[in-house]
Amino acid sequence: TASIELVDQLMKHPKIALLSVTGGTGVVDVALQSGKRAIGAAAGNPPVLVDDTADPEKAARDIVAGHSFDNNMPCTSEKEVVVTEGIADRLLEAFTHANALVLDPKLLSSLEAVVLNDRRSGPNRKFIGQNACVILKEIGIQADEELRTIVVEVDKDHPFARHELMMPVLAVIRVPDFEAAVDLAVELEEGLHHSAIIHSANIYHMSEFGKAINTTLFVKNAPSYAGLGFGGEGYTSFTIAGRTGEGMTTCRTFTRFRRCSLVGAFSSV
Repeated sequence: TASIELVDQLMKHPKIALLSVTGGTGVVDVALQSGKRAIGAAAGNPPVLVDDTADPEKAARDIVAGHSFDNNMPCTSEKEVVVTEGIADRLLEAFTHANALVLDPKLLSSLEAVVLNDRRSGPNRKFIGQNACVILKEIGIQADEELRTIVVEVDKDHPFARHELMMPVLAVIRVPDFEAAVDLAVELEEGLHHSAIIHSANIYHMSEFGKAINTTLFVKNAPSYAGLGFGGEGYTSFTIAGRTGEGMTTCRTFTRFRRCSLVGAFSSV
């Protein structure tokens, strides 16, 4: 099993010139203290904002597709949904048509006991990356292996909304209106400036939310992975270097610009 100490030894190896680091604040801190050039990805808690103008069926399909990609392991995936009151019930109903299970509120405490750590400060590592059916089995629910996501309505301060779980458990939080949705989504993103998604038919809402949340990836009316180049414009990259400022990395990010000069007889000028 890797540890910060082992990773530190690897980073300091004399044959290592460039570090590309994902995996959380701790390991990125070690990379930045190594004395070598480091490309550091930050943690992410990407919110999805769904307003009253959205198509609830399409929004539900897209959210489940993005959230469940690799069982929610990518830091760019949808982690929580902030939905306006006027469309909330229709969105929850649409989730049931999109290969997701909307959890009975009576089972919330049972699910918490399974997927949160003892301090309720993050995920139970045993269930990171597990299928939804594996998690549901722990609380006595038999589900098909094809089920993609467990949807849970919670309040804005619930650990499911505040912590990146990296498993197919999706928090949904209701708010009165669009302005409240923007405020809460920005709060939940915690200034990481990583990724965010919106489902809306109002271009002004898209613009306002994009400016307010100011993330490296901003996806409109599509699954989160559209921002990685799958179904959306642009090249593909899975390293989003928000911590060190490169943003979406490219092949140029991992190169060193060099110059070789010759003056005199071989010069063409």
